[in-house]
Amino acid sequence: MRAITRKQFGGPEMLEVVDVAVPTMQPGTVMIEVRAFGLNRAELYMRRGEWGEVAAISGIECVGRVVADATNRLRQGQTVMALMGGMGRTIDGSYADYTVVPASNVIAIETSAPWELLAALPETYATAWTCLHRNLELKAGQRLVVRGGTSSLGQAAIDIAVQLGAEVIATTRNAEREPLLRRLGAHHVVRPDGELSAALAPTGGRVDAVLDLLGNSSIVDSLRATRRGGRVCLAGFLGGLAPLADFNPLSQMPSGVHLSFFGSFNFGSGDFPLSGVPMQQIVNLIADGQLRGRPARTFTFSEVPHAHQLMERNEALGKFVVLC
Repeated sequence: MRAITRKQFGGPEMLEVVDVAVPTMQPGTVMIEVRAFGLNRAELYMRRGEWGEVAAISGIECVGRVVADATNRLRQGQTVMALMGGMGRTIDGSYADYTVVPASNVIAIETSAPWELLAALPETYATAWTCLHRNLELKAGQRLVVRGGTSSLGQAAIDIAVQLGAEVIATTRNAEREPLLRRLGAHHVVRPDGELSAALAPTGGRVDAVLDLLGNSSIVDSLRATRRGGRVCLAGFLGGLAPLADFNPLSQMPSGVHLSFFGSFNFGSGDFPLSGVPMQQIVNLIADGQLRGRPARTFTFSEVPHAHQLMERNEALGKFVVLC
């Protein structure tokens, strides 16, 4: 089969298309014929070696058809989505014609939607839905800030929150990206040059919830912009991986504000079963036009190195997908 492997840790030029053996199944796994997959910033860190030793074949999500299911839960030829479960990290991932994934990280979907549309959904929409509904417990009418709104995860979060009936405030550092956020349904767009709370003043002040995709560089500021009883969820690292220096919760965390973290690597665990995410409903809402999830750009298999280059230059402006 074809696979994109890493010659060594480094830049996008380290990725190459090669022929490798089809992976073998283990108990409790599903073999998938990969028809398309999304690209993620996590795969840049893996390729560069910043997350230590990882699988030779990257890719943390895919959509495709079942070849075989060791658990006999799914039928051959069934349309499925798969994400995480060690894909691209501890086991070979989705940058290939076939991949073998733990059954706990595979979900069946009934749809006639094209592969490239489906490939834009698993990682971003499953993560966004979980952050909003589980960690932030967002309700209709509440005020939500999405920090890093133009990222693929940020766009999915805006989409879901608007459909839920929340008042969404998106942040961006680039004024030229404001129209994109407005089209997604953001009620306000702010560019916090200093404290987020100051930027929020014209929109009504402190908020009920913040989804922070920038990471450690902004999380303390996000806490200060949240009302007592409100919630902040850290779910990204667009601002870099550097840890918080001299963080003191006693002096830097406002009393009564709840802070949590969500990482999609939890999907498939007992606390975060993938079956708990209503992916079929999400697909249906997108098909009906009630959600806006679409790929920003579609690439061919051989164009993955170029797509990585664009992602490293922060030129994605949404979800990149690869059609196999």
